[in-house]
Parts: sequence; structure tokens; C-alpha cells
Amino acid sequence: MELIINNLSKTYDNGVEALKNVTLEIPKGMFGLLGPNGAGKSTLMRTIATLQDADEGSILLDDLNVQTHKHPVRRMLGYLPQQFGLYPKMSAELLLNHFAVLKGITNKLERKQIIEALLHKTNLYDVRKRNLGGFSGGMKQRFGIAQALLNNPKLLIVDEPTAGLDPKERNRFYNLLSAIAEDTIVIFSTHIVDDIKELCTKMAIINRGEVVLQGNPLELIEQFNGKIYQKSIKRSELESYKKLYNVINDKLFLGKPIIQIISEENPRNGFVPVDPSLEDVYFSQINN
Repeated sequence: MELIINNLSKTYDNGVEALKNVTLEIPKGMFGLLGPNGAGKSTLMRTIATLQDADEGSILLDDLNVQTHKHPVRRMLGYLPQQFGLYPKMSAELLLNHFAVLKGITNKLERKQIIEALLHKTNLYDVRKRNLGGFSGGMKQRFGIAQALLNNPKLLIVDEPTAGLDPKERNRFYNLLSAIAEDTIVIFSTHIVDDIKELCTKMAIINRGEVVLQGNPLELIEQFNGKIYQKSIKRSELESYKKLYNVINDKLFLGKPIIQIISEENPRNGFVPVDPSLEDVYFSQINN
């Protein structure tokens, strides 16, 4: 199974061009969509999820046109949006049962078996009777995945799923998504570079509505070998360095400002070469 997006464009009524000729081929497995807030990620996810229409372009799930055959697509789709509401006074088990009925799982015994299996899979079985209002952020995200998996989807879309999670919950979420991706197309949209580095063998970077880079994360990193340099500077020197060099990142290390630049040749002047990272690849694209 493969998702093919071809020349997808979307402009909102206020004139914002959210998507500009986006073209992607997404195979089975974990695909990372990386970009800053406002880059167009959520617009693309909502369009793939049949929640809004594009102005131009096409989306094919195998031979199925996503934009003209929405109901068949929805039967194969699982979706965890960036923000989703829960009924705080309902238990996880009861709300999953409600969602399962809405998704057409009408056989009571089948529904019970599916729900129990998903509660185990998302490590929520022991708290299945607890009201959702008492769930932590990570537990709510795992519940979101459980409801997205009720119909055994062929395509799973998760939009910014790890934002706000502590490291333990994030790792648990990584493991869950990785297991799901063995048999499913999983599109993982995020602005957190570590999410992509940990999970995805294929990725794309989107910025200002355009896909600016795509490929295998390790191969993209290799393209920057011998081109990344860094130097500790004074904060007051930052603007002057930005005029002289292609500065892709500035950060603090032990309280001291450090800049990183891309250069085809050794810039000398106190710069030292460093091994490239996926973060360097990301910043090289969004800071242009």
C-alpha cells in the first residue's frame, strides 16, 4: 500500500497559502513530516484525512482517490489530531465502546474483544474504568491512538502527538507507533526533530507550505558531512556573524552562545568542524 500526493495546493479565504504544490510518495511504515509551527503540516494532515478539500492536486491511497471517495477512505483511516476533546467524566472503556459503535462495529462481542485488545496494546487496560479527566497527558495520547486503531486502519495519521509528553511517556509512545508501523502507513507530523530521528526511515521537511527536502534521515545527514562548523561567540557578535556566514543555528551551551554554520570550505577564524545531525539538516532548510 502507498499514499501518493501530487501537486497539492491549498489557499485559505484570508489569502494564506497553506500548501504549495506538495508532492510526496509515502510507503508502508513510519513517515516523518517535519516542520515549524505554521508550516502547513496540519493543513496537509486534515486534507489527507478527508476533513477539508485541496484547491488543486490529487491524493491516491493505492488506486483510491482520497478526495472523491471519502467514505471508503475513512473506513481505512485512523486519525489522531493535534488537539482532540474527551469526555472527562466517561471511562476509557466506555468512550472506546461509543467510538467503536460510531465506526460501525455493531457486534457486541467483537466490539468487546477489539476494545480489550487495544487497551492492552496501549497499556491502558488497568485504568480502563478510570474517568478520562484523571488521565495524564501521555495516557490521553495513548487513548487517542486506541480510538484511531479501532477500525484496524491501513493509514494512520498522528499530528504533533508527543508535544508536552515527558521523556518516559514519549519513549512509550515511540514504541507503540513503531509496532503499528510494521503493517500500516503511519504519517507522523511534528516540529520535534528527535521524534523523526528516533522513529522514521523516510521523512520530508515542509516550510511555508512547500516540501523543501525529503529522503532517508541518515542519507540526508550524510550530505552535510564536512560542511557544519561551530564557534563560541559573544551575544553582541551574532548579527555581524550572520552577515558574514550562513548561520543555521544559534544556541547556548553551558550558558555561552554558540553558532553553527554551513560552509563548503573550512571558514577558519576559530570555527571547528562538527559531525552533522538531523537538527542541522532541519535548520538549514527552515532558516533559509
